[in-house]
Amino acid sequence: RIWLIAYAPLIVWIIVVLGLGTGIGSMNETSRFIRPLLEFLFPDASPAKLLQYHGYIRKLAHFAEYAILAFFAYRAFKVRRPFVLAILLVAAVAIADEMNQSFSSSRTASPNDVLLDVIGGASTLFLIWLASRVKRSN
Repeated sequence: RIWLIAYAPLIVWIIVVLGLGTGIGSMNETSRFIRPLLEFLFPDASPAKLLQYHGYIRKLAHFAEYAILAFFAYRAFKVRRPFVLAILLVAAVAIADEMNQSFSSSRTASPNDVLLDVIGGASTLFLIWLASRVKRSN
């Protein structure tokens, strides 16, 4: 039961991340709900500007989904070298996701996305480390 509590959220989130790396998470698919929202928020924006904003939102989503992955990995690996194992897992999933995307006609693979993913994970781990330092000093 302890193993399930520690690892189930991590495994489920890895499945979510890798699932979003398929055609389900392509720009064409996300534009179905992001584009109307952007048109509502920015009615005077040009189509090119809306596309740019959509791209920013997608990059922010990369950052956020891997930040969450790092949190779940840290939580699961808390017993042994959680920071090292968590960042290694984040990098491995990011690389696997981009490799998977390279085989999809509706997706593009980019080393920059791997870097962004790792930065998202590292940011969460840094915040966890910082919070632990503050907690120890109090």
